Amino acid sequence: MITAALVKELRDKTGAGMMDCKKALVETNGNVEEAITWLREKGILKAQKKADRIAAEGLCGAVISGNKAVIFEVNSETDFVARNEKFQNIVKEVGKCIIASDAKNTEEALAAPSNLGTVNDLIINATATIGEKVSLRRVTRLDKTDSQIFGHYSHGGGRIVVLSVLEGNDEQVAKDVCMHVAAMNPKYLDRNSVNQDFLNGEKEVMTQETLNEGKPANIVERIVAGKIEKLLKSICLVDQEFVKNPDLTVGKYVESNNSKIINYVRLEVGEGIEKRVDDFAAEVMAAAGN
Repeated sequence: MITAALVKELRDKTGAGMMDCKKALVETNGNVEEAITWLREKGILKAQKKADRIAAEGLCGAVISGNKAVIFEVNSETDFVARNEKFQNIVKEVGKCIIASDAKNTEEALAAPSNLGTVNDLIINATATIGEKVSLRRVTRLDKTDSQIFGHYSHGGGRIVVLSVLEGNDEQVAKDVCMHVAAMNPKYLDRNSVNQDFLNGEKEVMTQETLNEGKPANIVERIVAGKIEKLLKSICLVDQEFVKNPDLTVGKYVESNNSKIINYVRLEVGEGIEKRVDDFAAEVMAAAGN
């Protein structure tokens, strides 16, 4: 019987995850030393040593199958590895595994079956074989009906990837929407989807700014209303000027082609991750002074 105490002992010795420790002990009939060897052979210990590293490079991907699609981000530590064919093949394999499952988010995607057990096992093995921390960071699944269509666009070899769902059947329009989203990065689909707390906060800031500019109090509200309108046009996809034809908004362009935007997801590699900056010159100078 594999006890919790035994799992803790192995975890304390190796730093590996609890589930990995339990699996190792099951495979080795509770022998801790053999379990350590098993973890090493599987590359789990090698991967564990890299777990705290910052992986802010990598690639985004998207896979479409029938009425479902997934968009995801796989990270590496350096752009050099992201350009490596081995890493690119791992990204493709991860996408195949996710779309073949019913995974709707990152947690479910990591548990999806792969040829090595699960997608998480695939990631661990990739970390061990490539020599850099590899991680599956974000996964979103989109579904459509038979009357709807998916759009897909990848920029920079996977640095930015966009998926869209449109009512209608015009593939070019769906792709055009994705290209626009990639370029302009709208925060919301339309005004109904804008976060009200965000809008209230912006209104407060704009009001104070306008008052500080010395504008008469009786016209401040009108000035702020104009600023809010300008803000909404800049952050809402359907209200933005269409990149291919600035005379039209995206909403008007789509509508003129008998389509309607239902949903979209945009992923850009490393967004939101604080990247580590190594100042090697400063390190050398510091070392020389000691």
